Amino acid sequence: MIGGGGFSLRESPRIAPTIPGLTHVKPLPFSGKGNPMDLAVTESALQDLLETSPFNRPYGFRVQSIGDGICAVAVPFQFSYERPDGLISGPVFMAAADVTMWLAIMTKTGIIDHLVTVEMKTNFLNGARAEDVVCTATVLKLGRRLIYGVAECTSSAGKLLTHHTVTYIRPDA
Repeated sequence: MIGGGGFSLRESPRIAPTIPGLTHVKPLPFSGKGNPMDLAVTESALQDLLETSPFNRPYGFRVQSIGDGICAVAVPFQFSYERPDGLISGPVFMAAADVTMWLAIMTKTGIIDHLVTVEMKTNFLNGARAEDVVCTATVLKLGRRLIYGVAECTSSAGKLLTHHTVTYIRPDA
């Protein structure tokens, strides 16, 4: 999980249904800003968006939980993710971070069509083999045009695998 940043220690009451095989996922902390029931979008609307967006379908991403500017997405393991040495390939983590940030932004803006990634920096910290992964993203600054955030992918044991900084733009703003 993404640490600190003024989060309350109480758990978010908005937890997505548990996905089989992903029992390690912990609830996201509520950010303390606003009422969690006043989010701009629901978990089911974000999941519907994932399922109807062709570029997401091959990954099988599942919304695990959402909060005010935060989102956790489950990445169920698939053998197609493996590199020849058995590690989960980097593009899977990068796609998960990008999509999870996209959804975290929509918890604040609602579902909007014109959000585009303009920059992502990825640090690969540890490898993972044949296991489910969880990616959690947090919006750090929601500007009129630019949106800044961070995402982290963790293993089923909670080990930090990747850290990403992500910048999105609203081209129509």
